[in-house]
Amino acid sequence: MPVAAIESLVLLLAHSHASTISETLDLLATSTAHLKRSVANPISLSAGTDLFQRYLITTLQRPTAITAAAQSQSQSQTGSTTTGPASGDFKAIRQHLLSNGRLFVQRAKESRRTIARFGRRFIRDGSTVLTNGGSRVVGAVLQAAAEAREEGSVRFKVIYVQSPPPPPPPSPSSSSTSSPTEGAGIVSSLRRLGVPVATISESAVAYSMGRVTMVLVGAEGVVENGGIISRMGTYQMGILAKSADKPFYVVAESHKFVRLYPLGQYDLPIEQKVLDFTTVVEEEEGVEGGSCTGNDDDDDGDDDGKASVEVEWAEKTPFVSSRDEYFGTVHSPKVQVPAGSERKAGGAVLHDAVDYTPPDLITALITESGVHTPSAVSEELIKIWY
Repeated sequence: MPVAAIESLVLLLAHSHASTISETLDLLATSTAHLKRSVANPISLSAGTDLFQRYLITTLQRPTAITAAAQSQSQSQTGSTTTGPASGDFKAIRQHLLSNGRLFVQRAKESRRTIARFGRRFIRDGSTVLTNGGSRVVGAVLQAAAEAREEGSVRFKVIYVQSPPPPPPPSPSSSSTSSPTEGAGIVSSLRRLGVPVATISESAVAYSMGRVTMVLVGAEGVVENGGIISRMGTYQMGILAKSADKPFYVVAESHKFVRLYPLGQYDLPIEQKVLDFTTVVEEEEGVEGGSCTGNDDDDDGDDDGKASVEVEWAEKTPFVSSRDEYFGTVHSPKVQVPAGSERKAGGAVLHDAVDYTPPDLITALITESGVHTPSAVSEELIKIWY
């Protein structure tokens, strides 16, 4: 997500009609804010786009580079080597921003391959790797290790924790085909490469931990204290790995290092109503579960009277084929959501929910700049931002 968002900002710069640096930076800030509002969980997107804006501002603070770009533009147009008013030509500055923006995107894409080279060394012969989610960088590491396996240097197995697939969006014209399970593509590619993969549910993580050699997970964001924000269930994997004395490795690109310092699970900058306490009884619950008091033999009283009232109300109640006909679209302060989806009001989709894993549960973080302990993250953030 962050790389795609940065690419869209670079494309916006290329087609922008802004004529000053101030207008360009305002356009970037406004567009970035719009991108953040368009998703329920903008943590990884915020980390990447904020770093991208910081990178561009830093390039603008290098007058020699901008002057050289302007002189090059002037020479290509006039053939003269003299400096003058053309050195402040905004077109040259914009081209300088675009070239640096494309360079940032290129480095972000290459970082995944670099992490795969570093990470494959942690997967040793005979090991069993426990992982979850659909992280592309985790998939790249496992695939790199699998390719080494084809060469006969390492043999390993994978236990993949899979969540139930999200329901398809409600639409009268759409078919009832379900969405693919998260990580299904990675599982298929590993099996095609000859890697034995077992898929388990989240409730079987503790049961499987005895067979695990190491845990490998991705991250939505790496926070200042060295902890990570990742998909829901990563925290419990970290607790179980710690109790079983198994190493817990995180693979993440440096553009996911985010300036946040959460104090716990409920201190994240997004609203997640994972715990949604209610006294409302759902229809399925009432039909299947029945009453929680009394007993079935005591229902002989006034069944006929109840039935007639129910029929009367049923005749007066209009029938709707879908929730959308009555309620349309649910509006939240952060994002617009189609009605009927599995989304808590004002918060993230349940299958997209995240949790916070503190640094004391993490053995090491593997990035394109090397392998770091959680305590080194704050220093890396300073290098990246300042």
